[in-house]
Amino acid sequence: MPELAAARTFDSRATLWSVFLLGVIAPEVFIVQPGFVQGLVQYLGFDEQGAGYTASAEMFGLAATTILMTFAAHRFDWRRVVLVSLLVMFAANAACAFTSDLTTFVVLRFVAGLGAGSLVSLSFAAVGLTRNPDRNFGLLITWVLTYGALVLWAMPNIYELVGFGGMLWFFALFPLTALPVLRYVPRGGPDVAQVEDDAVDLPPWLRGMALAAMLAYFMAQGVVWAYLFLIGTAGGLDEQAVANGLMISQFAGIGGAALAAAAAHRWGRSLPLTVGIAGGAICLYFLVGQMAFAVYTASVVVYNFLWNLTHPYLLGAMASFDRQGRTVVLAVASQMTGLAIGPGLAAWVIGDGDLAGVNVLGAGLFALSLLLILPPVFVQSRA
Repeated sequence: MPELAAARTFDSRATLWSVFLLGVIAPEVFIVQPGFVQGLVQYLGFDEQGAGYTASAEMFGLAATTILMTFAAHRFDWRRVVLVSLLVMFAANAACAFTSDLTTFVVLRFVAGLGAGSLVSLSFAAVGLTRNPDRNFGLLITWVLTYGALVLWAMPNIYELVGFGGMLWFFALFPLTALPVLRYVPRGGPDVAQVEDDAVDLPPWLRGMALAAMLAYFMAQGVVWAYLFLIGTAGGLDEQAVANGLMISQFAGIGGAALAAAAAHRWGRSLPLTVGIAGGAICLYFLVGQMAFAVYTASVVVYNFLWNLTHPYLLGAMASFDRQGRTVVLAVASQMTGLAIGPGLAAWVIGDGDLAGVNVLGAGLFALSLLLILPPVFVQSRA
């Protein structure tokens, strides 16, 4: 069978670790976006709105190529796409180090996102073609969150030692570390749809509700994640204290993903989704105004834990709503679009610089996503 042959190719140690490296490089800025946005405001001189629009532009670029490769990866030579993507990320990040003009910077971040997006899609596609995708997805998420934890922790010191430009050069050079292992990247793979064993064919209106829920949930994440660092400093904490809290929260995210993998269907989907989504909204209540380090850290730790617990259940639900795998493909597109819209939407509601609007907007979108996802989940579970 072609799928088994593909698995043998993708399971070689050199290929798997090369894919893991690409999977970490792809979200190199997004996974540390709170610290990046803080740097834009504190060191590059952008206001909170400009920083939000900058983050949104990068995510729109990332979403564009992620969606393109999600639907058309089988038409391209993966190794060539990866090479071009790495070079685009290098060039765009390096160019950012030479400008502080908002418009130019936004355009360059969009270009950097274009390079990153194809790496997101291809690395996840490659992991999905291994013999043990659940274990390997868990390892990939662990490496991504570990990178995020360490870089977020180091960002205040990096800014202090080499400035914001030094951080940009790190983002430029990190993609080049994948060039020596490019020969281990497969040139392509079969177009295999992800379908859960308990999949049923829901009516189109219920699948539409599910996709709207996915969009709303990741719009909420895009709204909140970009501004978590600024929320901490606005609450009276110094930069390193905020970085320490976010570092701990990234490791908590590993725990959330691990719990989802270990529990699987033990609690069904409606209970984990309700706890995860509603809990994320509740966390935002504690991230308003002045706050102690313990309150900030506990809130972001629970928030990140629940985010990484919820995400696998959302994707699993999407893969169970039809037997052809179309809904989960569209769900990935909704996810990336939501993450792109979120920071810009947050920038729009900030207005006079009051970050409380970010929390209110995020909580509202979480509530909307929960209301939208539960009906299709309930109907699927009873089918």
